[in-house]
Order: sequence, then C-alpha cells, then structure tokens
Amino acid sequence: MNRRELAKLALAALPTASLFGKPNSKFSGVQIGAITYCFRSLPSTAPDLLKYCTELGISSVELMGESAEGFAGAPEARGPALGGGRPMTPERQAAMKKLADERKQWRLSVSMDKYKELRKMYSAAGVDIPIVKLGLTAGMADEEYEYVFGVAKALGAESVTMELPTDAKLTQRIGEFAAKSKIYAGYHNHMQVDEKSWETALGQSKYNSINLDVGHFTAAISKSPVPFIKANAGRISSFHIKDRKFKTEGADNLEWGKGSTPIKEVLQLMKKEKYKWPANIELEYAIGEGTTVMAEMKKCLAYCQVALG
Repeated sequence: MNRRELAKLALAALPTASLFGKPNSKFSGVQIGAITYCFRSLPSTAPDLLKYCTELGISSVELMGESAEGFAGAPEARGPALGGGRPMTPERQAAMKKLADERKQWRLSVSMDKYKELRKMYSAAGVDIPIVKLGLTAGMADEEYEYVFGVAKALGAESVTMELPTDAKLTQRIGEFAAKSKIYAGYHNHMQVDEKSWETALGQSKYNSINLDVGHFTAAISKSPVPFIKANAGRISSFHIKDRKFKTEGADNLEWGKGSTPIKEVLQLMKKEKYKWPANIELEYAIGEGTTVMAEMKKCLAYCQVALG
C-alpha cells in the first residue's frame, strides 16, 4: 500500500460509533468475515467468539466446530486425552479412543435445538454463520455425516469446511452427502496443493467446492492466485485471507502488506466481479510483544476496508 492508503488504514483501525451498533463488515459489496480460529489463544466458547466479533464489527464467521459442539454440550477432552503436545502413550491413545467413542454416541443422540439456539443468539447480535468447520473422515458412519450437515443446516450455514482429502473415494462420499443436504463441502488447502489439486473432487459433485486459503496457495505456487480464482470462480465457496511469501522466497507468514500475497488485488477482483462468497480473515502470523489478538484483528479488518475503498 502507498502512503495515502496507509494513512487510511490507520484511520480505519480506530474505534468508530458503528461498533456500538450491530456489526457490519461488508465493504463495497464484499463480505469480510473471520474464521474463529483467529481467537484460538483466547477463551473460545461460542459466546466468547460472538463478543469478539461484535467488538470488532465483524458480521460473518466461519465457526470452528469445537466451539459449536461445545455450546451444544459435547463431551470435553479430559485427563490423558488432553492435547498440548503430550506424547502419544498407550494411555493417551486409549483415552482419545474413549473420547472419540463418547463424542460419536453424543452426536448420534443430540438434538439440533442447541444449534438453532446458537444461530438465534448470533443472528440477534448481527453476526451470520455461513460456514462451519467440521471434518469428515472415511471411518465415520453415515449417521455422523448426516449429523455434520444437519448441524450446518441448523446454524444457517451454506458450507461445511474441512481439509482437502487425497482419497477420491472420500470426496465422492462427502460430495454425495453434501448434494443430498444442499450444503457445500468446502475443501481447505495448506501448501500441499497446485492449480489442479481440486479437480477430482469438483468433478464428483457440484456440491464439492473450494475453500481457498489465498495465502497458503500463493506460497505454494509462488505466483499470484488471481488467474486460478478467475478460472474457478464458479466453484469457490469461501476464502481464507492471510499474507505469505512465495515458497521460492521462504513462504513466511507475515503481517499483512509484508508478504507476497496480493490481498488488495484479490479483494478488488471480488468487488469488480461481484463474487458473493465470504473472504475470511485468518490470523496466523506471530503476535509480538506490545500488541494483542484483538488489535491485530482490527488491523486486518481495516486493511480489507481500505483495500476495497
């Protein structure tokens, strides 16, 4: 950004009166939101996440499944099943299997009423939940697939996001359930992809779609993602926005404006072409001393607002 845009960014990052009303993070017709993973270092219950969004003025989220299921009463990890980089001892393996079995049984018996309540709570505050992140695996029963898409429907979501599988049988199965539910399966990328990585899944079902992490994709292919976006616009269901350097330059995850990802160009393309999918902030760069997650989220949101001005 040039000096004038940086000055606008500083002004946009200041608190405004609009933050005291319902949030609105749609700028120039482009819906900017956030994946709630951004707040992972903070308390992350569904009410906590809603509070952060309303304080920031964010009106759309990709809701992490753990927070949604926690609100609905899912069994919590405890004792040896807790994470935190612990070694995978036989005791921990057994505890994790027991937890997985408990969660499966809970999923197959839980009512959708708590998810509907969660949707109403967010909607009343002015925050939409168009996307929920819940993974699907080959080992899950059909009833769990139905549960996942049922959760999405109860939350008012249009898409369920998950990591891009390498198993064609799995994307075929997911695509069939997605089509039955008329809820998109959005496949997320890290740096394992190239321009052809989604071709198999997209050919299997019109409800298989691309949850494009623009930063990871830019780093992976070491060039602008804009041609890929233009070519696949009809199959993209959402973006994750971050700034990374090209892989050829080290692929570092950096503060916005310091990497190789053409965030402004991507957002301007969304504005020009009137793409309707949400562009969700994903805060992954290191938070240094003297700042906070909320302060950095405010800067990222302001960056999007200025880029779309």
